[in-house]
This record gives sequence, structure tokens and C-alpha cells, in this order.
Amino acid sequence: MRLHRTSQTLLALVAVITLSASATACGRSGSKSGSGGKIGIDFPRSDSDFWNSYAKYVNQDVKDQKLDALTPTNSNNKTDVLVSNVATLTGQGAKAVVMAPQDTGAIASTLEDLAGKKIPVISVDTRPDKGQVYMVVRADNRAYGEKACKFLGDKLNNTGTVVEFEGDLTSVNGRDRSEAFGDCMAKSYPGIKVLAEATEWKGDVAAAKLQDALTQGTVNGIYMQAGGVFLAPTVSLLQQKNLLVPPTDPKHIFIVSNDGIPAEFAAIKAGQIDATVSQPADLYAKYGLYYAQQALAGKTFTPGPTDHGSTIIQLPNGLEDQLPAPLVTADNVGDPALWGNQVGK
Repeated sequence: MRLHRTSQTLLALVAVITLSASATACGRSGSKSGSGGKIGIDFPRSDSDFWNSYAKYVNQDVKDQKLDALTPTNSNNKTDVLVSNVATLTGQGAKAVVMAPQDTGAIASTLEDLAGKKIPVISVDTRPDKGQVYMVVRADNRAYGEKACKFLGDKLNNTGTVVEFEGDLTSVNGRDRSEAFGDCMAKSYPGIKVLAEATEWKGDVAAAKLQDALTQGTVNGIYMQAGGVFLAPTVSLLQQKNLLVPPTDPKHIFIVSNDGIPAEFAAIKAGQIDATVSQPADLYAKYGLYYAQQALAGKTFTPGPTDHGSTIIQLPNGLEDQLPAPLVTADNVGDPALWGNQVGK
């Protein structure tokens, strides 16, 4: 059907209004045209079920959306390798980079170098301490520590001893979870003794620290800041000690974790652990790639609520989209909406 000029003008106006409304819902303040380009992706490590799940989501999303992305690299938890990988990706033509720096204080110079080249960076799960970022895609990690604290504090009735497997304190995630957990315990549950054990996200180190704690006395609770690396060695050690008993048994050790991987859900169903905070590996992948595309298209965002149940906040060095991360217990572990229940389906 042929349209008159007035009809064409009206339709164009409607389209502009629709696009503006959509941008506002996403927390976007405005946009400008961009030439697009290739997306460079670096995976942070391959020794964690959580990060391996994230990598699978990223690869699947790239394939499903037919994105112009380079073959991902993996920095294997080493900053120098990440720096080298970023140089490789940009050398291959990457115009936006999605990364997850594990040492959030050591990547600043690389971020500033990329900013100088006008290559936007999306940091997934971790928030760099310094250096410009286009968007951090992350859940509120202080809330992780607070949720774990309240769960254990209530279960233990403000008494007993809790072992905390701290993440690497060179990472903002390790610091946020540790500080929030410690602050909450000191304020709300002063009757609980907290043994905060440095682990650098290493499962064998955590198991050795737990062995020492069990030798020294009774342990009533455990907070594992990353189930992907801590779950298996913890369960194995407690099985050896005959301490994997039901919550009705006085010897039961209440355990809360972080990650939301399928193995944690299975452990909750089996009564081996009691809870975990599900950090959204699927949404990290989805919105990490989404913001890379938006950056390449010249879009800009402002703080405020989004159209996907999160809130964008202002950082000194960029913006952060704080995605929801629910506490999972025996009551809701079967929820099909949790990504840990969708893996392999």
C-alpha cells in the first residue's frame, strides 16, 4: 500500500516516540549513531563451575544472536594473561571488550589504555577499582554477605562458631562479601564467633583451613563465598568427618554458599548444604553482550531502574547494572526460573 507524505511523517513520529519510551525503560538517557564492530571476550578462569557455565551462556548467546564476536580468550585468573589477551583481541579488531578481571586493582592501566583508544569495556561480575568502564554487569555483592549472615545468624540463634571462606581480597567481590558478612555479624549476631579464612578462591586452601578449625573445636556454620570452587572439597571433608547430618541433628553444620550452580542445588536437595545465593550466570552473559552491542551503537545510560528488574548505579569510573541474586533454600530450590535449574535443558 502506498502512503501519502503526511502518513509517512506520522508513522516516523510514532516510531521515534516508541524508541524513546523503550530507551527510558532501560535506564538509557540517549543515543547516538555508531559504526558497530567486533566484540572481544575474555573468560576469567576455567577452574570454576560457575565461570564454565557463564562461558557456555556467552558462547550460546553469540551463536544464537549471530553476533560479530572474536573467538574468546581465557586469562586463567592471571592479570598479565588478561592484559596480553586484551592486546590480542584489540589487535584482531575488537571495538568493545567484555572481561571479568579477577584482580580488580591491577587492571587500571589496561582500562585507561582502552579508553584512550575509545574501546568501551564491559566488566562482568567484578568492578574494577580504577579505570574507565562503559558498564559493570554485576549483582550487589555486599547483599551476598548480608544474606549469608542473616541466614546463619538466625539458624544458629546468635551463638556458636562460623567458618568463613573469604574470596581473594584483591577482588572487589571478595572484599564486598567479606566486609558485609563481618559487619552484619558484628552488629546483629555478636554472640557468634567468626573465623574469617583467606583462601584466594582456592578450594584446597579452604579445605585445609576447615580441617584446622574442626580440629580446634566445634564448627556450627560455614559461609562459602564461591560454591564453584569450595563446594566439592567442603562436602568431601565433612563426609570424611561424618558431619553431613540432617538439620535436626545437633552436629549439623549449617552451610550457606554463593553461586547458584546445579551442584549446589543438588547439595541443598540432598541436605548437604542449606542455602546459596544465586548469582545470575545467564544474565551476566546476556547483559554483558547486550551492553557491548549498545556501546558499539553509541548508546548511553543513566542511573535508575531498568526494564529487566535491576538498577543502574553511578560509579566513580562508570556505571553498574546491579542484577538480582536471590537466596535459594530448600523452599525454592526447585524454582524453574533459576538458571541453575536450566543448565542442560
